[in-house]
Amino acid sequence: MHTQVAIIGAGPAGLTLSRMLHLQGVSSIVLENRDREYIETRTRAGVLEQPTVALMHELGVGDRLSTEGMSHNGFYLRFDRATHHLDFHRLGGGHATVYAQQELVKDLVANRLSTGGSLLFDAEVTAIETTADGARILVDHAGTPLEITADFVAGCDGFHGVSRAHIPAGRLREHSRTYPVAWLGILARTAPTTPEGMYCAHENGLSVHSMRGPRITRQYLQVPADTDLDDWSDERIWDELALRSASDDHPELERGEIFDRSVAPLRSYVCETMQDGRLFLLGDAAHIVPPTGAKGLNLAVSDASTLSHALGAYFAAGDRSFLDAYSETCLPRIWKAQQFSWTLTTTLHALSDDPMDWQLRRARLGRWVESEAEQAALGEVYLGLPFPTRWNFTG
Repeated sequence: MHTQVAIIGAGPAGLTLSRMLHLQGVSSIVLENRDREYIETRTRAGVLEQPTVALMHELGVGDRLSTEGMSHNGFYLRFDRATHHLDFHRLGGGHATVYAQQELVKDLVANRLSTGGSLLFDAEVTAIETTADGARILVDHAGTPLEITADFVAGCDGFHGVSRAHIPAGRLREHSRTYPVAWLGILARTAPTTPEGMYCAHENGLSVHSMRGPRITRQYLQVPADTDLDDWSDERIWDELALRSASDDHPELERGEIFDRSVAPLRSYVCETMQDGRLFLLGDAAHIVPPTGAKGLNLAVSDASTLSHALGAYFAAGDRSFLDAYSETCLPRIWKAQQFSWTLTTTLHALSDDPMDWQLRRARLGRWVESEAEQAALGEVYLGLPFPTRWNFTG
């Protein structure tokens, strides 16, 4: 089986790239090692930047996003028992949209299948072989061996995937930082605390309160990195969420049924080697950001937009210049998102027992609340910096 682009991974990066290539007349096959139900139900991020939303509409997959997504102007910030609203839209225009990643994946999968695109589930890539002229991908497709040849490979298979592992270690330029904390996340049948998402900075640590609809909330607690979920009963979770989010200007946090929970460690990672010959890395295969600020999904879509533009130029006119510049084109936006996430993470989390740390954090929080200039700078990145290049669909 031959295709122009073999895409490993059916997450937001891989599926978005496949849609953009399809609209440019470039053939691709998407290989996903999980089944369809898994990728359409796994709980992931829920905040889409303005450029991401605009692109989904351009790609023809924005109908449910328009009707079910919740447009937000910014977020709420609570500390010292007082609640503040940072209205980024008022200062710079644009919106963020709350729409769960798994819902976006459903839309992209349905579109891929309805347009006749190749999408193989239960397809585990066992080997990638690249040459100067192309690539050969060996796949275990539900127990059946499969060989695919392609002109290029797009590695969209996450941090632990096979794509980055294919690049020799001596050619990788990597940067990483681990944090001593994790997020204990829950989905609960409760009404949202505020009309938009809220970060609560507290001496005990951060709590986060967001929504997935009028009666479903997604909430998080900062916990130690080695936390065992079995140590956290529903009552203990609600007690700590209530403590950290307590205020003098809003009702007490509503409690309800918790029907999903998980623990995710916080880390920052950038592989500046986002390409190696005919192989290109996108999304979590190339970079990880802490969930603070919700940049991961949006960076993946930005990578897909950049690579689509480069591949389109190559197949339309034989122009390799955009492909050759893929890494250096993507990296400035990636590092700006990393800096934004790092700023939010170090300001909102309790990462030290030093009392001075809390006072310094409170001072920065105060500046965010008092200064429109500070808010405008935060809002510019939160609502979404422009993608590095525009994909070149002209149909």
